Amino acid sequence: MKTRVLFSVIGLVLALGCPARAALVWENSEVDLHPSISDKTAVAHFKYKNTGDKPIKILQVQPSCGCTTAAPPKDAVAPGASGEIVATFNIGDRYGEQTKTIHVRTDEPNSEGAVLKLKATIPLLLEYKPAFLYWRRGEERKPKTIEVKIGDFPVTKLEVTSTDPAVKAESAAVPNEKAFRITVTPEKGNRPINAALKIQPDFPKEAPKTFYANVRVDAPVSAAASTPVAFAPAAPGASPAAIATPAVSVPPPK
Repeated sequence: MKTRVLFSVIGLVLALGCPARAALVWENSEVDLHPSISDKTAVAHFKYKNTGDKPIKILQVQPSCGCTTAAPPKDAVAPGASGEIVATFNIGDRYGEQTKTIHVRTDEPNSEGAVLKLKATIPLLLEYKPAFLYWRRGEERKPKTIEVKIGDFPVTKLEVTSTDPAVKAESAAVPNEKAFRITVTPEKGNRPINAALKIQPDFPKEAPKTFYANVRVDAPVSAAASTPVAFAPAAPGASPAAIATPAVSVPPPK
């Protein structure tokens, strides 16, 4: 009888001292992707396994920005079971190295969850400069140019459109070079001009890329005193130069 009681006490102590253990182990918490120039999305797979002895519920999967989507599984992860979180990064007109994080929260006690990292290196289709053309007050409205260099891609044409019809933009290929020259000419007149140039190459056709440049033309000296200019609202702590800059409406990247 005493032996049976002793074993019961030992069993109770072991049960209290060894609570049910849960552990969601990630096979990879960081994924490095290299999408092609024509890809619209980059997809990362983050694999996990429940190495504990009780089910784990993934409660929330929160990407760091709206350009990345991911969702938790509907069912709890059983002991010994595996699964994955699929994160989709919408490339749009982004290029270069992009890093997005996904915070995963589970019902594991005393757990801060996991932070997954999606890195995507997106090829640069073209480079151009300057991205801002400016005609000062009193300056003659002569043509100015934007130089465009193309990467290792078969771009044969650049379509350039202006948000203001008073700005004329023409694109021409540079002979014997993988480059284009955009000539921008504001029309003569008394009003100031603030415009955005939309630059769109003809490659890739299935996933068009769009780039933007800005144009600002101040009013002539004779018309400056009588021509109103629309100014952007100053942000808190903005510098005097920033406060004195007219607003330019630029379409956001896709």
